[in-house]
Amino acid sequence: MRAIRKLAQCALLATTCRAGLLMAAIFASSAAHAVDTMTSTDAPDLASVRAKIKAMDFPAALAELNSLADTVQHPDLYSLMGFSLRKTGDYATALTFYKKALDFDPNHKGAREYLGELYAETGDLAKAREQLAVLAQLCPQGCEEREDLEQALAAAAPKVN
Repeated sequence: MRAIRKLAQCALLATTCRAGLLMAAIFASSAAHAVDTMTSTDAPDLASVRAKIKAMDFPAALAELNSLADTVQHPDLYSLMGFSLRKTGDYATALTFYKKALDFDPNHKGAREYLGELYAETGDLAKAREQLAVLAQLCPQGCEEREDLEQALAAAAPKVN
């Protein structure tokens, strides 16, 4: 757990040091869709974090999530950590947190969507489609997470080696 927190802290530091142009490019290219609306009785209060994400203040969201991660282990927390890291361009660390969220809850629709979006953004459309297939099983009648990932896939370009 300490190694993961250290990773997140390093990612936060790197994020806050990025040039304004990089952040502007990221924000302009993709709107924040922090869905993670799945409620759970043991979930921490993440309303403040979601507000920061909605405002695209990812460094502040990460700071709050890092603080919560000292005492809370929950898939919603890890999924939002991954989302915020992905939105700052730290795909490798975001991947770590999506996988951690799915370790806690393999059926976490938000983490499945966000992981699929990460794969779509990085051009790995086959892996993005795998996440979409899982979402199709989790919500065969459709759900917001599935629809959002379908849209991300439709807009994505395959990676070029």
